[in-house]
Amino acid sequence: MFFPEVRMRRLRRNENLRRMVRENRVTVDDLIYPLFVMPGKDSIQEVSSMPGVYRFTIDRLVKEVEEVYSLGIPAVILFGIPEFKDEAATGAYDDHGIVQEAIRAIKKEVPDIVVITDVCLCEYTSHGHCGVIKDGEINNDITLELLAQTAVSHAEAGADMVAPSDMMDGRVAAIRSALDNEGFENIPIMSYAAKYASAFYGPFREAAESTPQFGDRRSYQMDPPNVKEAIREIELDIEEGADIVMVKPGLAYMDVVRAARENFDHPIAVYNVSGEYSMVKAAARNGWVDEKRIVYEILTGFKRAGADLILTYHAKDVARWIKEGTFGVY
Repeated sequence: MFFPEVRMRRLRRNENLRRMVRENRVTVDDLIYPLFVMPGKDSIQEVSSMPGVYRFTIDRLVKEVEEVYSLGIPAVILFGIPEFKDEAATGAYDDHGIVQEAIRAIKKEVPDIVVITDVCLCEYTSHGHCGVIKDGEINNDITLELLAQTAVSHAEAGADMVAPSDMMDGRVAAIRSALDNEGFENIPIMSYAAKYASAFYGPFREAAESTPQFGDRRSYQMDPPNVKEAIREIELDIEEGADIVMVKPGLAYMDVVRAARENFDHPIAVYNVSGEYSMVKAAARNGWVDEKRIVYEILTGFKRAGADLILTYHAKDVARWIKEGTFGVY
């Protein structure tokens, strides 16, 4: 009987051996936790399609950030729900807007956490699109001016990083120039460089109240079948001054993460988006999957594909599991 000289199973026999030769690891330092902030006082609202995810008033948001930071998660990204919306998205760049006030409150109580802000207009426009509408279309260049104002207002409020998610052409250059001109040359930009027009965003749009009132976003977000186009988008954003580039969504786009890793040395983020989160939560609640194991496989897959940072609604759970020493141990 033939016995192989190479026995790959030798190093799989127990958990300690597996740990010793593990090629990719998810750590708490990889995590960025998305948070939704809304007007009002002393209130939280669960997002019905995202179990365990809430909209917070600013006072309750600060308490949530304190908990997030206590778990070792280094960064949060803020999404604002304004009290009023209009066609010019004035709430996005209002110095006393919902996100601007949230930044100030967080930095006062939890100064060391990295506060990243989503820079987009969709949550603030009455029509729900990511730019200014002119003659029935999204006007790219007028939108750039408002995005730049928004980024500057976030930096003035104390944001540590801005993250444009609109997918307008030239937005990174416009924001970089505006930040530099206002003395914020040290504020990094994490660009949503390859953001696809995806069906995975449905629950987020409920959470952020940002569903388009007409049409869709396919004229500015990327067509899902394309990979080469993503590389061009990422290259352009890097040339314009992006410090970190992001691929969004994650699960169905790991090949894009891998292509980005093979072509660029910049830090790469991936967004484990709302639809991906909700599918896992729904299946777990029905007893169809082991939630912890599924989350471990998904996040480890992002790391294996080449991601450095992971934006995920699972972040708090993952941080707890890592602290307990149970994440990836079965």
